[in-house]
Amino acid sequence: MERLTPEREKVLQELENRLGISFLNKLLLNQSLTHSSYGHEKSIPDNERLEFLGDAVLKLVVSEYLYNRFPNSAEGDLTKIRAAAISDDTLAEEGQRFELGEYLLLSLNEKKGGGQKRRSNIANAAEALIGAIYLDAGIGKARDFVVELLRQQIDKVSREGYISDFKSALQEYAQKHKWDLPHYRVIKEVGPKHRRLFWMEVRLKGRRYGVGRGANKKETEQKAAAMALKRLEQEEKGTAKGLVPRTKKRLNLP
Repeated sequence: MERLTPEREKVLQELENRLGISFLNKLLLNQSLTHSSYGHEKSIPDNERLEFLGDAVLKLVVSEYLYNRFPNSAEGDLTKIRAAAISDDTLAEEGQRFELGEYLLLSLNEKKGGGQKRRSNIANAAEALIGAIYLDAGIGKARDFVVELLRQQIDKVSREGYISDFKSALQEYAQKHKWDLPHYRVIKEVGPKHRRLFWMEVRLKGRRYGVGRGANKKETEQKAAAMALKRLEQEEKGTAKGLVPRTKKRLNLP
């Protein structure tokens, strides 16, 4: 049976402190950091099976998080943001924050070849680590770790336009400022049923903050929310001069 040396236990304890987690089974943590080259060399389990498991846990947790956080986003948008948030580049970047490469067990040749800094090794170890946390402490702890690890990346890619869920973004803004939730209302409809056009307003704090026009109510709400967010951004910068200027006159709205 594999046993850890006192020196290795000390190293793993240091990593646990950095990660803010504590393993009941330290061998799982050690295995998650064991590169295949070292495993073959020493005839001990490497991290490839844990990487396989961690990949599945990662996708589940991030999918659930995005589903709940962006309730109005289309499946395609959620898929894009998930792909960006859990890419190898992202995992390597997050792993480097904890200097994960310094804790990897590598063969001598792999180490000489720069294996500790190789981004693919770090990304694979990050997935294996998630798999190890899942086995050691369950899905709850794994979820907490993944969300904390990737929250900033998810925020970043959402701001960069991977999704277009302005309704959810506006709702989060209102909740953050402890306001009542945004209220949407149809203010105008024109055209026959098969080619209907809608105008909708969104109100915050009792005032109209945005107006949208579209062929269906969902699309129109998103456009109104996008205008409201832009308006709120202008207010924060001190550049807003009035609420939705000239909109009422231009659209002949009530």
